[in-house]
Amino acid sequence: MNIVVSALENQWEVLTKDTTDIQWIRVEEPFSFSNYPDADAFFILNSPQIISYTTAKQPVFINSVIATLKELQTPEHVIRINGWNTFLERSIWEIAGKPTPAINKILNKINKKAIYVADEPGLVAATIISMIINEAYFTLEDEVSTKTEIDAAMQLGTNYPFGPFVWAQNIGLKNITDLLQTLYINHKRYQPSKLLVLESL
Repeated sequence: MNIVVSALENQWEVLTKDTTDIQWIRVEEPFSFSNYPDADAFFILNSPQIISYTTAKQPVFINSVIATLKELQTPEHVIRINGWNTFLERSIWEIAGKPTPAINKILNKINKKAIYVADEPGLVAATIISMIINEAYFTLEDEVSTKTEIDAAMQLGTNYPFGPFVWAQNIGLKNITDLLQTLYINHKRYQPSKLLVLESL
């Protein structure tokens, strides 16, 4: 099986780890899908919004947490995944798009299971985690506690792998803020914390 990947270094390492019988081909953008006719799939993880997918016939997995397939006007063989740090390495991926045998075959080969979700900004898990991080920042704004104490309390109380502030740093504050600001357009409960916005600049 041949899989072509455009990714940052950490994404590449996570995606290709512990897989067998796969010929991974790393490419730099811009590239042409037509140059890889023998590819079984493509993963576009670093800048999926600036590529035209019409020339690809194989499944194309894109890291697009915020922009929807409808917004990107992608063909049916393109599906969205969450390629943020700490999400890509999970054994179960949220996927927005049309499930097909070809897509499920690729996922099985790379040891991933799929949960198909609606084609909405944030998918599901990223929206929830962003809200948790946002609430932690509101708590910090109100001077209820410190970052260290809030992280420790959340890890101990919820068994999360990270506290919200460490998680935010791992994901990237700009990613969190951009998602919240997108969701806030239609739902006021997603208004980002002023402190979060400030730290993300």
